[in-house]
Amino acid sequence: MLEKLQTLEDRYDKLNELLSDPEIVNDSNKLREYSKEQAGLEETVQAYREYKDISQQLDDAKAMLDDGLDDDEMKEMVKEEVSDLSTQKSNLEERLKILLIPKDPNDEKNVIMEVRGAAGGDEAALFAGDLYRMYSRYAESHGWKTEVIEAHESEVGGYKEIIFMVNGSGAYSKLKFENGAHRVQRVPQTESGGRIHTSTATVAVLPEAEEVEVDINEKDIRVDTFASSGPGGQSVNTTMSAVRLTHEPTGTVVSCQDEKSQIKNKEKAMKVLRARIYEKVQQEEQAKYDEHRKSAVGSGDRSERIRTYNFPQNRVTDHRIGLTIQKLDQILEGNLEEIMEALLIEEQTKALEQLGE
Repeated sequence: MLEKLQTLEDRYDKLNELLSDPEIVNDSNKLREYSKEQAGLEETVQAYREYKDISQQLDDAKAMLDDGLDDDEMKEMVKEEVSDLSTQKSNLEERLKILLIPKDPNDEKNVIMEVRGAAGGDEAALFAGDLYRMYSRYAESHGWKTEVIEAHESEVGGYKEIIFMVNGSGAYSKLKFENGAHRVQRVPQTESGGRIHTSTATVAVLPEAEEVEVDINEKDIRVDTFASSGPGGQSVNTTMSAVRLTHEPTGTVVSCQDEKSQIKNKEKAMKVLRARIYEKVQQEEQAKYDEHRKSAVGSGDRSERIRTYNFPQNRVTDHRIGLTIQKLDQILEGNLEEIMEALLIEEQTKALEQLGE
């Protein structure tokens, strides 16, 4: 571990030199690449430097005890210092192990989330609306901005489908765990007999892809325009502002009608199209070797039931890690941190086990 940490520190120092090189400063692509790499190493390198400093202090304190101290009071002070420094060193070792876990390259990205009502008809659409509200509140608590890209409302409320972007540093690192099927158990308002119904909604979480990451040829995209519509399909304006993009090589189709401007709708639709194609490329490239996340928190497949929200018992259960929390009301208000932290710890634990194999 220490050899790897020293290698990272050497690389960090080299990057500092490179970022002062006029040739690099004048090359915007290299400058961005090296700055991003340096930022990714900074926390680990600073922790390693602190670890080396604590280790040196501990060695010095132990040497004082070995040499023998005539003053009993001084000896007790040094013993306390050795105990305190040993604890600090041990804590830093654990922190460094976690920092050495390979990072998901998408963790710092914005995300595009797609929430759809699945089994359960109107009740599923209402639940999709509850999930959208939950994620919006969670994003707000982190200072992130949400922006609706496409929404198909249900006649009874909620959404048959809603696609939205969450803009904020580290958004994907938290929300990536939400990929999958979410199940709700509750008595619908329309149920006169008080029977509990089970419905589901699916959630897809896509990291936003930058243009440099996905090579999409404009000639491969068919653009169709149409009048936007509201619940029930009725036309809500007479201008052809809504946009549908079809990426013909992959058959990927994205539409957007949230904005009144055709140009803005096309920009939003392109973000979703790029994210979906990026996800497809990533899945193909990483399927052969990127199994550690799958084993830690499930495959993220949208057919996999990951969580149950039980209203009568005010209970939420995450099936991937066997976590049950009696705080459904708080969780639906966006207080997801307890679940997110538990999933992150599980992922880190599995990753550490694999590093030790």
